[in-house]
Amino acid sequence: MPEHEDGEPSGASDVPRPEPLRTFFRIDEVRREDGRVRYVGESYIPERTLLRKLVPRFRDAGYDVDVETVESGHVVVATPFDRGRDGIPWLNVAMFAATVLSTLFVGAVGWFYVPIADITANPLTALRAWPFTAAVLGVLMTHELGHYAAGRYHGVDVSLPYVIPFLPPLGTLGAVIRMRGRMPSRKVLFDIGAAGPIAGLVATVVVTAIGLSLDPIRVPAELANASGTVIRFNNPPLLDIIAALVGQPTGYEDPTLTAHPVVIGGWVGMFFTLLNLLPVGQLDGGHIVRAMVGPRQETIAALVPGALFSVAAYLYFWRGLGLDESVGLWAFWGVFALVIAFNGPANPADEERLGWPRIAVGLATFGLGALCFLLVPIQVVGA
Repeated sequence: MPEHEDGEPSGASDVPRPEPLRTFFRIDEVRREDGRVRYVGESYIPERTLLRKLVPRFRDAGYDVDVETVESGHVVVATPFDRGRDGIPWLNVAMFAATVLSTLFVGAVGWFYVPIADITANPLTALRAWPFTAAVLGVLMTHELGHYAAGRYHGVDVSLPYVIPFLPPLGTLGAVIRMRGRMPSRKVLFDIGAAGPIAGLVATVVVTAIGLSLDPIRVPAELANASGTVIRFNNPPLLDIIAALVGQPTGYEDPTLTAHPVVIGGWVGMFFTLLNLLPVGQLDGGHIVRAMVGPRQETIAALVPGALFSVAAYLYFWRGLGLDESVGLWAFWGVFALVIAFNGPANPADEERLGWPRIAVGLATFGLGALCFLLVPIQVVGA
């Protein structure tokens, strides 16, 4: 049942009434609907200004808040955080365990050349691929935990990472976290958006350097000399730079030798960093650019799908490459970027501009991300 107020609080003493709400908003009625608290009334100040004043106080009380405009005035909607901090996050644990198994299997069969018959006879044989699993999950989890740590630091409701198991050639589709509620400010949006790529790039450099320093893997002679198709992972510029700095090769003339699979963990880090830095929608790049340039980010985001389709068209029509030589990859991401651009970016409550230190960090992050780009990252070629 609605609870009415006439200036002073009534029986609804258990709902939050921070000082800015009482000062800048006339409360005519308080309603509880689906766990939310709705304050019906009229704002004395512009809607965006009211929201900027309310967000920090409601967040301290454990609520996300938004302001809706209705015919009779305004409604302040307070939604309690569901942080999921009590108990064990079973879905996260289950998905992580499944991805450990999928990357162990893919790593053992595809990168350490363990026969499937051996794994069937003794599943523990797949543990030979633990360096591959540690490398791939290490860079992905470090990226997502960067977001998580920044979100917790700023008091934003963020979930633990969800890792997605998949099939060959990598055994995973990456990892994501969920951010619930509205971003308090452009500064917070920038810090959370940039923390993942920065942390992930640091892990990527470390993993790549370690992988290049390890002894190469010997390919069984019957596979090295066999005909057929293979998936080739081409080197982004950053990988070649790291290889030059550590003085190690990324490939060998001897067809029976290949770089240690830990290097693939570094390749995965570079590839997913590049894709996440696309300046569109709710991707990391979209968050960073939205924080840096404000609402003009949507103009930039509108150009991204066309740019990706143009790359696919260039490879197909001018380079004569096929769908399995990265043409399909860029076309798919063009469609994906179109969808997430349509859904729009995050809209922080406080639109105060970033200072030059954050702008510089953002530009440096995109600069490092550019070193992860190459026109043809993946090719299916004849052996």
